[in-house]
This record gives sequence, C-alpha cells and structure tokens, in this order.
Amino acid sequence: MTLLSAATNTSLSSADILKLKRYLIENVTRELEVENPEYSQRQEFVQKKLVEMLTRLPSNVPNSIRQQIMQEVRDDILGFGPIQSLLDDPDVSEVMVNGPKRVYVEKKGKLIKTGVTFEDNDAVMRVIDRIILPLGRRVDSDSPTVDARLPDGSRVNAVIPPVSVDGATITIRKFRKDKLSMHQLVEFGSISESMSEFLRACVISRLNIIVSGGTGSGKTTLLNVLSSLIPETERIVTIEDAAELQLQQDHVVRLESKAANVEGKGQVTIRDLVKNALRMRPDRIIVGECRGGETLDMLQAMNTGHDGSLTTLHANTPRDALSRTETMVMMSGMDLPIKVIRQQVSAAIDLIVQQTRLKDGSRKVTAITEVAGMEGDTIVLSDIFRFEQTGTSADGKIIGELKPTGIRPLFDSRLSAAGCKLPMGVYGGNVSDILKRR
Repeated sequence: MTLLSAATNTSLSSADILKLKRYLIENVTRELEVENPEYSQRQEFVQKKLVEMLTRLPSNVPNSIRQQIMQEVRDDILGFGPIQSLLDDPDVSEVMVNGPKRVYVEKKGKLIKTGVTFEDNDAVMRVIDRIILPLGRRVDSDSPTVDARLPDGSRVNAVIPPVSVDGATITIRKFRKDKLSMHQLVEFGSISESMSEFLRACVISRLNIIVSGGTGSGKTTLLNVLSSLIPETERIVTIEDAAELQLQQDHVVRLESKAANVEGKGQVTIRDLVKNALRMRPDRIIVGECRGGETLDMLQAMNTGHDGSLTTLHANTPRDALSRTETMVMMSGMDLPIKVIRQQVSAAIDLIVQQTRLKDGSRKVTAITEVAGMEGDTIVLSDIFRFEQTGTSADGKIIGELKPTGIRPLFDSRLSAAGCKLPMGVYGGNVSDILKRR
C-alpha cells in the first residue's frame, strides 16, 4: 500500500500527505547536511529525526500511516525513493522504470508491472542523480545515457529526455549476493549432470570458452559459475564494464573500464584493458563481455598461450556467435580477409556454451558446441549437448530434455591429458555410433 492509497483511510488528503513528505525530506536532509554524521551513523540519525517530527502529527493519523510515511521518507533520503522496496525484495532480479508512472520488475523470469510510481519525471531524475553523482558521472541533454554500478555491485543504465521520449528511464540489474554453484544449476534444471561434469573438465583443462546468449539470459551468472572452477593456483585477470564477477580464488586482479570525464578525457576502454592484461602475466583472462574491437585482442591472447580464457557475447545460437565474433573483429580497424579472421576464430575458440531464456522465463544451457576447425572457408561446429523441446505444459512451462548428441569432441584427448578423463556415458551413444557420425 502506498501513501496515496492510504490517504483515503485518514483525514489527510493525498495532497496533504505529499506536502508532509516533502516537508520531512527537506528538513531532515537539511539537518543531515548541517550535522554531517559519519556514514555508518546516517541511518540512525535520519530515523531519530523522523521520529521526532512524526510525533507532532495529529493524533487521528493511524500508526500504520506514520510508519509508511517514515519508510518512504527514509527510502527517499537514504535509498532510491519509491524503488528502494523493489531493490530490497530478494525475489526481484531486475527493476525497470519506464517513466514516472510505469515501473516493472522481473520476478522468477517473468515481467510484472508494479503499483510503484514516482510523483513526476523530476523525481525519477533525482534518483538518477543520487546513483551517478557519487561515481563522478554525469547525465544531461548533451550526454543523455549513462551506465553505472551501485555500491552492492548492481548494474544501472539510465536514459533521459530528449533521447527517452516518455520521461527518464532506469534499468537496474540486481547483483546476486548468493553465489550459484554448478550443483545448483543442475538442481534448477539449467544444465544436466553430464553437462556439469563436461564443463568442469573443460575449464580445468584450460579450454577457451565463449558463453553466448541473449539479453537477460544469464550469461554473466554462468560465467561466474564457470570461473569458480578455475584452480586456486592460477593468476586470473578479469575485465568488465561494470564489475559483476564474484570470483572466490585468492589470486585475482579485477579491472573495470572507465568512462571519459566531463572534458571528454580519461576514458579507459575494454580494449585498453585487454591489451594491458597481456602484460600482467595472467594464467587466465576473463572478459565480462566482448562488444567490439577488443574481440581481436582477446582472440590473439587465446592464440598466444593464454589458454583457458573465458568471455561472453550476445548471440542467439552458436553459429550466430561466430558471425558476431567475425563482425566484432572487423570493428578493430584491422583490414583482415574474412578467411584469416575465421582461421583466427577457429584456432582460438574451443567451445561455445549457448545460454537461453525460454518463453516461460526459465534459463537453460540449450547447446554446448565444439568449434571443430575449418573446412574450406567455413568453421565447423559440432553439438556435444543439446536441449530438445518436446512440448509445453498446461501452465505454460517448457517441457524438454537436456541430452548429449553422442559425439565425442576432438579435444577429448586434451581433457584426458589434463587428468579429466570422462566416461563414455557422459557423451551418450556408443563407439560405433560415434564412428558412423564422424
């Protein structure tokens, strides 16, 4: 229940409650600026001042309304206003503000419109400013878009008018505090036990892996899980636009790109960081996402002794992932023939793991595909595991099976040499079937 809906149960009108909220916010904020308490004491200070001021309310205002006023004012001063309660909800994975009156969330893979609203577009702008000002970022008509990261690691994108026609928008991808394991992915049905065993062997054996998928499909989550399998003895350098990876290994160097300052200087791109990482004696390089020319540098790193590197990219199928990789290499500015690019790609990448968000909101690994070399000018792909949909249940759930194709990958000998020999049953089928398919 919001204060506006609660107003009908008191002698206060909606306008009165809004005036009261603004009065409390202005006065408590002023006292906060004057007193300037330690950061750790700010919450206690605000709570105390609100209690003092709310005791002066008329006695006919119910206690539940007082508490609601206190909560919303506290969220506005210390948090992110109306959407703070959504950010605090553990079931919400994403918060989307499409202007002041339309706020959506993603819960368990489903998009839901909430009853949360802002007073006006200025209120949305105040929340955007509160997010980006401590980070030294700016957003205005000359620079109407911004990417940022909350203190807890959540990713934020904001777009303001005139680019955003119907008012300022905010998209917040919440940071998971609980770290998923491979075992949990099996329990959720995202992967099968055989796929889990296979991926574990691939990471330990230092294969170069691309996690491919659409927006919101769970690529970063899967990259996190795969990264957690890297042995403690290796030096890892991670490179991201906004640091999201939660590696637990001890020997990790985390690098994050930097936007240009107000003078347009000081930018540090993902490509700059990939080049720099090569001078840091990494055993593994993990790039949160390849989007442009840094893809060529990543491929060269994979081809020059940095085996076991991991990255993600946006693509809907493994074949699309290769096409997108070729396109991004061309964005590097190097005038390379397409055949040379494909030779680089096929030599560098060992495995593509396709992550998909299905229509029912569930997230699954729908293909694990080997990059099996070149035939003429074409890169050969072989599916090792595949998700096959068999139907849809009455409640809209996708029914299907994650299963091996029966093909044993060409790099299987590398797994065995690294001490990760897998039983035949992991791949399904039998030797005669495999020989026929080869």
